[in-house]
Amino acid sequence: MVIPKIKAHRIRNQLMRLVSISLLVASLPAGAQDFRVGIVDTERVLRESAPALKAEKRIEQEFKTRDAEIKALAKQIKEIQTLLEKEGVTLSESERRNKERELANLNMNMQRTQREFNEDLNLRKHEELSIVLEIANKAIKAIAESEKFDLILQEKVYHNPKIDITGKVLEYMATEKPATP
Repeated sequence: MVIPKIKAHRIRNQLMRLVSISLLVASLPAGAQDFRVGIVDTERVLRESAPALKAEKRIEQEFKTRDAEIKALAKQIKEIQTLLEKEGVTLSESERRNKERELANLNMNMQRTQREFNEDLNLRKHEELSIVLEIANKAIKAIAESEKFDLILQEKVYHNPKIDITGKVLEYMATEKPATP
């Protein structure tokens, strides 16, 4: 089985982080038992945090009209396809050609519109997720400082659930009103 380059790259990065953390913890002096480590599940923060949910609703509202336009185009295409299938043999040659041309134009328009929609949607999602991550990072920093954590990680291969502070981050993000960038 061949592992795609991107996946292999991620695995290599995760292993390097794990080795680095292991070396860091192993190099601590014997009296450093109060070394505090926390883990944050970034994917969960992006799924469940109040700012992420608000961003999702904003994007949904912003793209609702365009999504409806695409659905209307798809319906129009289906209607013409159905017409051609059912009545194609009874239509005159010129009417059939006109409908086929109309169908081809609608299909091209639909593909272009769908591509633009997807590009714009992905761009907006990326913008909003960047804002959510910045808010999450501020929350993580505030929690780390107030609870005296020495290290908080956002990516993990494995972690003990006792050191997972994702719930605290979600709670902080829901109650605090950090300034959006």
